[in-house]
Amino acid sequence: MSVMFKNGLVVTSTGSYKADVFVDGDTIKSIGTELFGQADEVVDAGGKYILPGAIDPHTHLAMPFMGTHAQDDYETGTIAAACGGVTTVIDFDLQQKGESLEECVERKKSWADGKAVVDFSLHPGIMDPRPEIIEEVKKAVRDYGTPSFKVFMVYDFRVDDATMIKLLEATKKYGGLVQVHAENVYVIQHMNEVFEKEGKLDPIYHAKSRPNLAEEEAIARAAKMVELTGSSLYVVHLSSMEGLRKIQEARMKGLRIYAETCPQYLLLTEDRYKEPDWQGAKYVMSPPLRTKESNEALWKGIAGGDVQVLATDHCPFDFKGKKDMFGRDDYKKIPNGAPGIETLLMVLHTEGVVRGRITLEKMVDVLSTGTARMFGLKNKGEIAVGKDADIVVFDPKQNFTITCSKLHMNVDYTPFEGYEMKGMPVAVYSRGKKVAQWNKDQLDFVGEKGRGRFIKREPFEGF
Repeated sequence: MSVMFKNGLVVTSTGSYKADVFVDGDTIKSIGTELFGQADEVVDAGGKYILPGAIDPHTHLAMPFMGTHAQDDYETGTIAAACGGVTTVIDFDLQQKGESLEECVERKKSWADGKAVVDFSLHPGIMDPRPEIIEEVKKAVRDYGTPSFKVFMVYDFRVDDATMIKLLEATKKYGGLVQVHAENVYVIQHMNEVFEKEGKLDPIYHAKSRPNLAEEEAIARAAKMVELTGSSLYVVHLSSMEGLRKIQEARMKGLRIYAETCPQYLLLTEDRYKEPDWQGAKYVMSPPLRTKESNEALWKGIAGGDVQVLATDHCPFDFKGKKDMFGRDDYKKIPNGAPGIETLLMVLHTEGVVRGRITLEKMVDVLSTGTARMFGLKNKGEIAVGKDADIVVFDPKQNFTITCSKLHMNVDYTPFEGYEMKGMPVAVYSRGKKVAQWNKDQLDFVGEKGRGRFIKREPFEGF
């Protein structure tokens, strides 16, 4: 199967230019002006952008959590991804008690077998850090193709500082990258106890129980471990201006600390938790939504290069039947998480590029090219000869109102309901095969269940 994309604006992380793109099979074969030759399909991309498919490196598909599980599995979750222009997903794979990292990876891969419609990879989440698990890091990096490892500084399954230092040393030696959920667990425990005694259990107190300083302190402490070991660290779902400041201070000292943030931390504020009729529970996620000042600081962090990646932390639970299953009378029992995999590209283009907060090229960098570099996806993230033909034909003039009924995520709400989008994917290709197509007023899935494949990633090199 071959495809010729004609007369589009090819957008890279460093510039944009008008060109044709010829795809044969899974890969991009040539790029140039007025390309000639036969193709099975010709796509007129005049007036449109030719973008590399977005990469979402932070998802929780089918993840067990708080007595339930995230509702999108590898079929529904990757269909939603495809219909949003996301052509690669890196999903978190939380190690169970007694599992090796290899068993952990193979278990989650089996969940995707025959279901994924776009390519995927995995980050092992180290939950049972026995000495042999630290020793297994070498194999995970070099053999399993999973060179990034998540640890938590919160929850019952958090790692202690000594374990984190050992993991940083191991990843430095073998080419891995530690990812950290950075919040101070003792601050949160203290605030939970205070609000419990005061009977303050509405959703707004989820945010109040996890103040900015909890993230700020944890990032500062993690940065000291990086300074001690000379390793690298990636902060997931950065939410606060105070946390960003600690990252900037560390980077000014020459430490290799990187960060991602998510659309919810760029656009929404903690006022959402005050919505009537318990609607605020929709936004219970960790870390919580912050203030407009943090929103603005994070946009500047992206534009200035201190935040290198945009992700979603996609972890959907129905508002009716899941969010309220145990937590109606206690914010601590509301499943943490929100949907976002399908709205990532459209929201960043509208709120970032159209509103002048970031350039089109920066959007491509933080959604695709920089993400591929960060996570060792050597054949992804760029419109370039030899790369996988993960291509989004994007119409910058197409309007769309985000509404749950026109999305494909397996959940009964979206945090961005009613947002007016300017610019939408109109055709999405995964390794040269069309997986989504604009139809009247929304995108339809047109791909093939099970075609998505597991991608082994390269060791982390730093930059």
